[in-house]
Amino acid sequence: MSRYEFNSELKLIHKAKRGDIKAFSELYAQLYQELYKFALYTMKHSQDAEDVVSETVIAAYENIKKLKKEESFRSWIFTILTNKCKKKWKKVSKESSEREEEFPEQSTLPDYDLAIDVRKAFFVLSEEEQILVGLSVFGGYCSQEIGEMMKLNPNTVRSKRSRALRKMECVLDGYREHMMR
Repeated sequence: MSRYEFNSELKLIHKAKRGDIKAFSELYAQLYQELYKFALYTMKHSQDAEDVVSETVIAAYENIKKLKKEESFRSWIFTILTNKCKKKWKKVSKESSEREEEFPEQSTLPDYDLAIDVRKAFFVLSEEEQILVGLSVFGGYCSQEIGEMMKLNPNTVRSKRSRALRKMECVLDGYREHMMR
């Protein structure tokens, strides 16, 4: 994101905090694809992804006046999205396990199991780690851009992202070992 785009975004955030609906709509339009990509990867179903993005935008709109640092808007809204995804994922998982109890003869596909394992590994991460991985892997942001959004040194972003990915790998290895037994 260029300095001009960042300053333009800050102006929109400032206006949105003062109640300007049009400014908030512009912010939403700028971020929708990134939010949706993150949600779709996390939820694996387009309808669930759309639901959590909608819930995120509503929560962000209702609470934008509480945003302390306008420069942190992106990480703030991704934190909201992460929490909405967790909540929705727990609900979907619970409903899925209830269905499996009702229809035990139905088996799940291995790819579906792997997707569930990756999601579980993702949710083992702290919020900050989820945002770092999400912005990097799903959003395509580089360390410099993530650092600017989250007020972190790019080297810190790289090391935290690396640790988060290793943590996910350890969790996935644990699932694989468990499945092999």
